[in-house]
Amino acid sequence: MFTIDDIRTKVRLTEHKVVNVHSTDFPWNYPGYDDSWDEKKFKQNFRIEIIRITKETKRHHGLGLELDDVDEMEFDMVGVDCSIANAIRRILLAEVPTMAIEKAHVYNNTSILQDEVLAHRLGLVAIKADPRLFEYKQPGTDDEGTEQDTLEFHLKVRCTKNLNATDSTDPDQLYRDHRVTTKYLEWIPKGNQARLGKIGPVKDNILLTKLKPGQEVDMRLFCVKGTGKDHAKFSPVATVCYRLLPVITLLRPVVGEQAHRLKKCFSPGVIQLRDTHNGKEAVVVNARKDTISREVFRHDDLKDAVKLERVRDHFIFSVESTGIMRPDELVVEAVRILQAKCQSLLQELENRAQATAS
Repeated sequence: MFTIDDIRTKVRLTEHKVVNVHSTDFPWNYPGYDDSWDEKKFKQNFRIEIIRITKETKRHHGLGLELDDVDEMEFDMVGVDCSIANAIRRILLAEVPTMAIEKAHVYNNTSILQDEVLAHRLGLVAIKADPRLFEYKQPGTDDEGTEQDTLEFHLKVRCTKNLNATDSTDPDQLYRDHRVTTKYLEWIPKGNQARLGKIGPVKDNILLTKLKPGQEVDMRLFCVKGTGKDHAKFSPVATVCYRLLPVITLLRPVVGEQAHRLKKCFSPGVIQLRDTHNGKEAVVVNARKDTISREVFRHDDLKDAVKLERVRDHFIFSVESTGIMRPDELVVEAVRILQAKCQSLLQELENRAQATAS
C-alpha cells in the first residue's frame, strides 16, 4: 500500500508498469501538506553533492584511439523538480558555448579525403580555448575575423618517403608524415592572443587523414564561438544524463538459494549475502549502483520480496566533458545561463505588467 509520503516523494516500479509518475507537489493537493512555494524551505531541502570528478582512459570505437584523461563528473542534485534538472541537462548539451572550426580555406588537398569531408572532420575537433574570453562573431563579417572573436590555425603537411627504411612494409616506417593528426594544427595568434597561453586541439593524436608520398594538405582554419543548438561540434560535453536515486526495499527475509538468485537480479554491489542462523541472507548494501532493470520480477518466488522505487527529487547527474572545460566548470556555466534566462523572463513579465497598467 502507498502512503501519502510515498506518493509525494517516490516513483514506484512494478512488474508491468511504472506508477505514481505524475507531479503531486502543488499546494493543498493532500490534507495537511502545504506544498506552496517557500524560498526558505527550498533552501533547506536543496543541495548539490559532488560524488566524484575523475580522469579516465576510454577507447573510441569509431576512431580506434585511446582517449586518455577524459574528464567525468558525477554529482547529486536534490530538492528540485524534474523540469529544472532537465533544463540544466539541455543547457549543457546545447547552450554552453565553445570554440570550434567554422571556416576552412583549402589551398591544396591531394589526400584521399575530399575537401568538404576533411573540413567537416576538422570542425568536429575539440579546441582547448576558453570561450569566455571571446565574443560571438557577427554574421556577414570577414572569415578571418578579429582577435576578439576568431582563432586561426594552419594545417600544412606533405608526405615524403623515408629513404632510411629497408625491408619493411609498415607505412609508419616507409613514409614520413603520412598520418595527418591534430598535432599538425599550428595556432597563429592574432593581435595580443599570445597572452592567452597555449591554445590548440584537446587531443593531438586524432587522425584527420592519410597521405602517400607527394600528397599534401595545406589549409587555413578559423575557429569561432558557438553553441550546440547551432551545430553539435560546439557542444562541450560528450554525454550528460541523469537518473533518479533508486530505493530497493526487501519486504521479507530472503535466504538460501533464493538469496543467491536475488543477488544476480541486480547490478554488482547492490545486494550482498550475510551469514545468519538460517544460512545466507540477502541484504541491500548500495541501491545507488542499480539500474532498476526489474529482472527480479521474472522470478515468481521473488517478486513479492522486493519493492522498487525511485526518489522523485533526487537526481544523479553524470557529465562527461570533451576536455575543453572541466565538467564542474560546465555545470556552473549552465546554471548561470539558466539564471540569466529566469531574469530575462521576470523582466519581460514586469514589462508586460507595466504596459498593461499604463
